[in-house]
Amino acid sequence: MNFTEPLILRSGEKLDSYHLAYETYGALNSLKNNAVLICHALNASHHVAGVYADAESASIGWWDTMIGPGKPVDTDQFFVIGINNLGSCFGSTGPMHLNPKTQKAWGSQFPVVTVEDWVEAQQRLVSALGIEKLCAVMGGSLGGMQALSWTLQYPDKVMHSIVIASAPNLNAENIAFNEVARRAIVNDPDFHGGNFYEYNVIPRRGLKIARMIGHITYLSDDVMNAKFGRELKNEKIKYSTQDVEFQIESYLRYQGEKFSEYFDANTYLLITRALDYFDPAKDYKNNLSLAFKELQASFLVISFKTDWRFSPSRSREIVKALIDNKRAVTYAEIDAPHGHDAFLLEDYRYLSVVRAYFEEIEKKINAKEQNNE
Repeated sequence: MNFTEPLILRSGEKLDSYHLAYETYGALNSLKNNAVLICHALNASHHVAGVYADAESASIGWWDTMIGPGKPVDTDQFFVIGINNLGSCFGSTGPMHLNPKTQKAWGSQFPVVTVEDWVEAQQRLVSALGIEKLCAVMGGSLGGMQALSWTLQYPDKVMHSIVIASAPNLNAENIAFNEVARRAIVNDPDFHGGNFYEYNVIPRRGLKIARMIGHITYLSDDVMNAKFGRELKNEKIKYSTQDVEFQIESYLRYQGEKFSEYFDANTYLLITRALDYFDPAKDYKNNLSLAFKELQASFLVISFKTDWRFSPSRSREIVKALIDNKRAVTYAEIDAPHGHDAFLLEDYRYLSVVRAYFEEIEKKINAKEQNNE
């Protein structure tokens, strides 16, 4: 969807026009009160569920375990919207696209975007679809930050917020991981100050290292040891400082290689910066309870015990601030072994919590429809 109304960003810069790629699943009901917005995390997109019909681009949605007919977010009942954020590399306007002022790719000149900027752009698309109020906004990790920000920026336009494996801001350790990953990209000789498109190259080495760093933080120690341990790649040790010796090394190199084939380096810099900047309590003397004073939505907050990147203690900060403001909140802390990646995986307990929450929403929607007949 194309937009020509300028978007003023938190940085003070503006986008005069832009495009947002999106997908929808299910049908909007007559009252237009069954719409659920799904917000994506770092390397995901608007393709949240299902498989593309075109065999050449066949790709299963990144949250297909969660969304679809008969699934926890049931598309037989809900109208689900997935939007690719500004600055991403999966269809929405971003660094790879043409800057109308220079007639060259935006590259490093693409303005820095924040979670709040994404939410404002999302709201414009939702409004263009004729939806005045979202039944729910849902996301995991960075997507959970967006789901939280929706309730702060548009408190009267969201009924429910589902915040999974997320946090009210990044701690110093998380910012540090992001910075090391960014330095790996920026210091790649093929980066060319972010204008590598003009040189017809890709900073693959930096992207690979960035992904390897990130992937380590997404998994728990238990999962890494159970899956790889100290297992060797080959039968015998090579006594080499550069060859792959252990299976975990092979796995990380594979993940880095795959990532460098499809993700944009400038997008990685932009999205990790948006993560760093998100801090709704900053303007409220770092008091999250004060920041939540005007909230109207009900919440489902979920964390995973082995998630050390977005630990349960961070989710409990959100829960406490909601309780301080007497907001309705359901909290689940799942003892899953998978670390941060658990929010993307199949776990019966986790999926059952989400299913039960949406079934209650569905009952309320059906009751309103019946009363309207």
